[in-house]
Amino acid sequence: MKAWLARFRRPLAAAFAAASVGLAVLAARPPAPASVPILVAARDLAGGATLHGGDLRSVALPATLVPDGAVRSGATGRLLTGPVRRGEALTDVRLAGGGLLDGYGPGTVATPVRIADAGAVRLLHPGDRVDVLAAAQSPEGAVSPGRARAVAQGVPVLAVPHAASGMAGDQGALIVLATSRDQAAMLAGAGSVLSLAIVS
Repeated sequence: MKAWLARFRRPLAAAFAAASVGLAVLAARPPAPASVPILVAARDLAGGATLHGGDLRSVALPATLVPDGAVRSGATGRLLTGPVRRGEALTDVRLAGGGLLDGYGPGTVATPVRIADAGAVRLLHPGDRVDVLAAAQSPEGAVSPGRARAVAQGVPVLAVPHAASGMAGDQGALIVLATSRDQAAMLAGAGSVLSLAIVS
């Protein structure tokens, strides 16, 4: 036994020394950061879409990389306020609340506006900001020459009703905007005598 220990003393000492160094390194290494499960888009999603189970997947990220407001669960059935790219983390500002005006300050009202160009309305999504322009009409309904004037500027789109978005011709198409009460009054007054257009 002594002869065996004498023969392998140096290799054993080297092995024990290496093991000690390895254990010391492991002890000094900081612990792995805690992971947080969040929801990300499983594919490109359009603004205004209602979320279904296959639209999202759960991924675990280090806590330091999780964006503010990241959604961890309960998004199925909710409405997106804007488009989301595949792999993008879903945050609370991307989800419409129970009411159209959730998240908007006091004094903001939901204002329905009928836009003359139904084709332009089909390009809009909730969360887009638009300028609403008005061109004067003659008593016969023809648009009078001259520059259009801005009735509301930089107002967010709250909703683009699907049933109305396909309407064309004289009926135009309906959108719902988040406006101040003064802007709502101007839009309501303009609607009966003016033709409306939008600029994104």
